[in-house]
Amino acid sequence: MAELHAHVAAYPVGLRLAGRRVVVLGAGQVAQRRLPALLAAGADVLLISPSATPSVEAMAEAGELRWERRGYRDGDLDGAWYALISTDDPAANEAASAEAEARRVWAVRSDDADAASAWTPATGRAAGVTVAVLTGQDPRRSAAVRDAVVEGLRDGSLAAPHHRARAKGVSLVGGGPGDPDLITVRGRRLLAEADVVVADRLGPRDLLDELPPHVEVIDAAKIPYGRFMAQEVINNALIEHAKAGKAVVRLKGGDPFVFGRGMEEVQALAEHGIPCTVVPGISSSISVPAAAGIPVTHRGVAHEFTVVSGHVAPDDPRSLVDWEALARLRGTLVLLMSVENIGAIAETLIRHGRPAATPVAVVQEGTTAAQRRVDATLETVGERTAAEGIRPPAVIVIGEVVNAAQPNEG
Repeated sequence: MAELHAHVAAYPVGLRLAGRRVVVLGAGQVAQRRLPALLAAGADVLLISPSATPSVEAMAEAGELRWERRGYRDGDLDGAWYALISTDDPAANEAASAEAEARRVWAVRSDDADAASAWTPATGRAAGVTVAVLTGQDPRRSAAVRDAVVEGLRDGSLAAPHHRARAKGVSLVGGGPGDPDLITVRGRRLLAEADVVVADRLGPRDLLDELPPHVEVIDAAKIPYGRFMAQEVINNALIEHAKAGKAVVRLKGGDPFVFGRGMEEVQALAEHGIPCTVVPGISSSISVPAAAGIPVTHRGVAHEFTVVSGHVAPDDPRSLVDWEALARLRGTLVLLMSVENIGAIAETLIRHGRPAATPVAVVQEGTTAAQRRVDATLETVGERTAAEGIRPPAVIVIGEVVNAAQPNEG
């Protein structure tokens, strides 16, 4: 039977497994890869295996599936709609496959695809689309085709226009620290679908060049020491274009809610009844130090890190930061928007007890081609920053983690 159907094309179909029993035999690497998709589909999963990988065991302990710790027995597929046969016992696989055939249960076999009644396609998801590719007995080619299609949908290079009305509103997208490859998959997809993009200077600017000609790009750059677009004007632009029925993306650097005034924009939109989808981004507070070879925490060195905005000097009555308390902390301090005030900040930390010899690293334009790192101590960082001509955007890291690895060249 297997030889008869081995070279016949498979008939593709999407299984709706929500609430339906799926039996998985074996809990090794194959099951570990396949189980998340089955669980995401809402399947009622019964796992039968004497042992399991730690990841699969964690799924069972979390109550995501039922696990019977034993080997396969005849009758285990009773009531099943679908089966994944992936034990390391060929005889058990053969017996389970025979039971599946007798009970008319579609079954996948990890050890013998020709003997199976179903094949698992190479699957990916993008832009609300599930892509499933089958190329018979060439799984690597299936995966390559899948990856090409999914990547095209994600970055917009593969045209797939919507034929149903898109949800109205604004997407508040965190673009990450600057490198265009560090935006989230969802953020990139929303950019590809946008009619209007309101972009900050610190967002991934290279992605704007990839937008189709019809997309209107509004410059909301808040350039330090120069021109800026008032927050109220930004809010009004978002409201105006959203009310006109356009797909609006507010592209911000880092994460929208980490010193990004994202909540102010959400609140302004809510006052006008405009829904807003928030897409988190990679914050520069952790990604920029990482790009410079600095871990914000490190075993035996720092058990905590604190992110602080230094745009207001310590002696300014508007400051909300308890600098005296920060000076007593032993962990890592990460300062954003602090270039102008770093000298005063360092003096304040030293005065309240932070050692003057504490290592400091200043990383300018992290994750971009213009990235540069300047090392100093708390005592010298003010002078070093001025002497080196450091300009925003820059992330300043204070603590022993600065010396956890050798500084990156450049």
